[in-house]
Amino acid sequence: MPELPEVETTVRGLARFLDGQHITRAAVNRPDMRRPFPADLVQSLTGATVTGLGRRAKYGLIHTNRDRSVIFHLGMSGRWRIDPETPDKHDHFIIETADHQFALCDPRRFGWVDLVDTAALDMWPSFAAMGPEPLGPGLTVDGLKTAIKGRKQAIKLLLLDQRIVAGLGNIYVCEALFRAGISPRRAGGRVTRAALERLVPAIRDVLTQSIEDGGSSLRDYARPDGELGYFATRFDVYGREGKPCTNGDGGVIKRVVQGGRSSWYCTACQT
Repeated sequence: MPELPEVETTVRGLARFLDGQHITRAAVNRPDMRRPFPADLVQSLTGATVTGLGRRAKYGLIHTNRDRSVIFHLGMSGRWRIDPETPDKHDHFIIETADHQFALCDPRRFGWVDLVDTAALDMWPSFAAMGPEPLGPGLTVDGLKTAIKGRKQAIKLLLLDQRIVAGLGNIYVCEALFRAGISPRRAGGRVTRAALERLVPAIRDVLTQSIEDGGSSLRDYARPDGELGYFATRFDVYGREGKPCTNGDGGVIKRVVQGGRSSWYCTACQT
């Protein structure tokens, strides 16, 4: 599933061609994806001007001059195609400007699109209870320490809780915990302040590096220009079960299951 860096990469790719443009046509090619398309989506977008694009957690945002914003989620296999050479039967949502066509392609249809009043974005149900953005000033050592104080749940699972930090997913939590030298199995309340002072910048660094690399191309994900991101070539622990630690400390990467998801960590340097 595309995570925060993949969504950020997608938004930046779309913005190059869509920001400030007049929408000449919008269309849906089926009634629904994971959820039904909003009934007024086509009418609201046709003739509107895009005033900006953004991201909240793992959701992409397209703002318009009609004070309405499109929220899109890429699900398991969704991606935007810009000026596709040929139509695809999985192009479920289309936006056109005078110069370009943007097609939301999603073979598995786990993604979805919503349309909300821009002024009410912060109160949209999935956003209202979200924690701070990991790349924004809201994520601080003090704030994170307060959020996990006394918690017995594993730090890995707490970091995946969108109410604590918005947008973190399995890949980047595993990689950030490795960089910070913290075991994913350690109880949140037992993570020291010193460890959190390593973790917060590690989260920012791993996300920033992945965005610069165009994301991690796993399974179906690709950038809007069709190119593949290459951050996956830099993984230190994710998917590396049984391989030696890249720190050269003699440790071996182990995989455990937490909350129904795999976690990878070094048996030597993550405590």
